[in-house]
Amino acid sequence: MCGVCGCGSDAPVAHEVVHAHRHAGHGARRLEVEASLLAHNRAHAEQLAERLAARGIDAIGLVGGPGAGKTALLEATLGRLGADAAREAVVEGDCATDYDARRVAAKGARVVQVATGSLCHLDAHLVGHALASLDLDGVRRVWIENVGNLVCPAAFPCGERRRVALVSVPEGDDKPEKYPALFAGVDLLVISKSDLLPHVDFDVARCIDGARRVSAGLPALVLSARTGEGLGAWLDWVGR
Repeated sequence: MCGVCGCGSDAPVAHEVVHAHRHAGHGARRLEVEASLLAHNRAHAEQLAERLAARGIDAIGLVGGPGAGKTALLEATLGRLGADAAREAVVEGDCATDYDARRVAAKGARVVQVATGSLCHLDAHLVGHALASLDLDGVRRVWIENVGNLVCPAAFPCGERRRVALVSVPEGDDKPEKYPALFAGVDLLVISKSDLLPHVDFDVARCIDGARRVSAGLPALVLSARTGEGLGAWLDWVGR
């Protein structure tokens, strides 16, 4: 039986919560069910974070739109870690396919793929199940790469201790202004694909300022997984 949604039990909230999240109607009942869903996820995320911390495992979440460069950043990070990549574990979230999981596994990390189907984000429940299928002995860090989405992941912590939002240069510098909830809940802004700056109309200062309007003092890094620019500062932030 799952500890959050109650699947496999007679828990009254399980199917109603999932259905309400996807297709609920209007009114007070919808708000009650959505609040219950969010509260269940927060509680499960806190428990998961505590279990990982008790084992001495750091947990970092990566959020951003489709094509923001989350997987490329993981590949570059694991490449820089060399043999220590075997001590990294990755939960890959996508609606379908295991393309990204295979890319990361090729760099030496322990990987589990979560295919969410019609769900537009990971949650702590899904991540907990995924991690249960991995051997975490000797792992020092878990990476949680969320489904590419700038809206839904904002409200669903997944047990990470720190969360990183990526905005790629081709996406445009207005993303923090358009999707403030996501950037209000992160610990670092990464502007990725910086090698494209000479070719794209992207204002780095505007992007950073937009994020800091909703999260004062938010640290920011500009980097390119392709050229290696900024990866040293990134690894310093991560903790080598």
